[in-house]
Amino acid sequence: MKAKTRRARWVRLGWAGVDALVWVVMIYAALWIRLDFSLSLDNPFVRGAAWFALAAMVGQLVLGYVVGPYSISHVLGSFEEVVELTATTAVVGAMLFLTGLLVEPAVIPRGVPLTAAALALAAMFALRFVVRTVRSHRAAESAAERRAIVFGAGEAGRRLIRSMKYDGSTPFVPVALLDDDRSKHRLRLEGVRVRGTRSDLAEVAERFDADTLVVALPNAEASTLRDLALRAADAGLEVVSLPPLKDIIGGRPTPHDLRDLDVADLLGRRPVELDTTAIAEQISGRRVLVTGAGGSIGSELCRQIAKFGPLRLFMLDRDESGLQATQMSLTGNGLLDSDDLVLADIRDTVALAEAFERARPEVVFHAAALKHLPLLEAHPLEAWKSNVVGTLNVLDAAERVGVSTFINISTDKAANPTCVLGYSKRIAERLTADFARRADGRYVSVRFGNVLGSRGSVVHAFTAQIEMGGPVTVTHPEVERYFMLIPEACQLVLEAASIGTDGEVMVLEMGEQVKILEVAQTLIRMSGRRDVEIVFTGLRPGEKLGEELFSPTEERRGTGHPLVNSVDVPPIQVDDVLGAVFIGMEEGREWMRGEALATDTEVGVSQS
Repeated sequence: MKAKTRRARWVRLGWAGVDALVWVVMIYAALWIRLDFSLSLDNPFVRGAAWFALAAMVGQLVLGYVVGPYSISHVLGSFEEVVELTATTAVVGAMLFLTGLLVEPAVIPRGVPLTAAALALAAMFALRFVVRTVRSHRAAESAAERRAIVFGAGEAGRRLIRSMKYDGSTPFVPVALLDDDRSKHRLRLEGVRVRGTRSDLAEVAERFDADTLVVALPNAEASTLRDLALRAADAGLEVVSLPPLKDIIGGRPTPHDLRDLDVADLLGRRPVELDTTAIAEQISGRRVLVTGAGGSIGSELCRQIAKFGPLRLFMLDRDESGLQATQMSLTGNGLLDSDDLVLADIRDTVALAEAFERARPEVVFHAAALKHLPLLEAHPLEAWKSNVVGTLNVLDAAERVGVSTFINISTDKAANPTCVLGYSKRIAERLTADFARRADGRYVSVRFGNVLGSRGSVVHAFTAQIEMGGPVTVTHPEVERYFMLIPEACQLVLEAASIGTDGEVMVLEMGEQVKILEVAQTLIRMSGRRDVEIVFTGLRPGEKLGEELFSPTEERRGTGHPLVNSVDVPPIQVDDVLGAVFIGMEEGREWMRGEALATDTEVGVSQS
């Protein structure tokens, strides 16, 4: 403790000496300026300036110890030190000025003390700022665990770098900036210079011995994140990024907001703007029922719907474990003792009718379905029973209790279908369109693609294969799919439900398709393993290289929301479905294929 006190005393004494010398330099500098930048030793003002310099030194030291800057150990450059230093220097300058006015004959130009005082104070501040900056930079470098290249020289990057440099608790020290905007090249933020674009990442990382890439783009496109992650992996850098601005408290990013990239960031992360008023009008104070409530989409729909204050929220599923998990996420317990939980199979018309009669829903979201393409190709009649007849059963039960809004959850595979899953979901869309014209209320379908993190998704399959050491199986190097996050998909389903017109199919904007090979490579890279092999197994029956959101015969229309479009599908009469009898699986497959690919013209001819 004594050594620390002694060191602090010597530091204060050192700064006192520096400030005294600053006065000497600035008095002669002010005199030099006053004499039009001409100063010779035979000038009488030079000798007078020496006496004023000596007086300034003594005055600064004496007053400094009385007023405070040299008697107390302040934090260098702190507000308290600045105030006391300003007061001391101002008093010394005023005393010198008064002395210059009173002394006759004048030994120094009378304005010199004032000019010198201003210059001296500026020099004292500048020296403290430089020393403090150098100390902070050295302390940050010595304490930092990770040397970071920051990508993004915008406002988020500026705030982030400032926090990194002056927040002692951050593990990052910024060593370089990158930005694709060439107008920002050579720009400096908090002393850190822009060194190039993303193409220069590897070179800059090697030059500055960096180990981390920080992406300071809160709303970066998924394609940008994928490209940066790939370049960072090639350069041997770890990647962290800012979350979307809506997830940052106060919208002011700091190093504490940084997090590792996950697959959701790399495959699709778009802000969704919702018309909460319109959604609330559909749900608030009304009785809502969700089929397939134990599944990934159904359970998230229940969580989203619950935020809008329904009078009752009924959750129907045949999977008791799924229902328990959904109840747990909503209420914090899984006691399964609520009347809002309905254990029923949509294939069971009697149980379904009884459930609807008890619940008397006003709004129905139909998310129950079979969805695994290879299994349904092998067992097409199961798709018929659940996705076609099961949907018809739900539609019929909804019509009987007089629902005001019915939302059928469909899939992009229903657009220009080539597989049993697509055939069955296309027919479900046609059935919904038929009820739209024959029943009271509003009947709408919502079509979208793959959902990240949903049960049985490709992400789960790849993750399991990586954990087992591989190989990761991909059907084809060029196969690509649309991806959405579960919350994003469900939010847009609610939006589509509020704006959809009776009989329409609402199609959610899915952005760009992503190669499944990229998904596999991303997950392997994120796992940190380099020994996992990727094996191509070939396209499966009914599988496309790329998905479609619209059939060639469908006329795409815009809606009131930029991420939602709409199309019409030809209705199919209920009697045509109920009258279908199949001798075997292949006959069932062909019947569904024929009905799924029927156009408006063909339907009109057959019904006439």
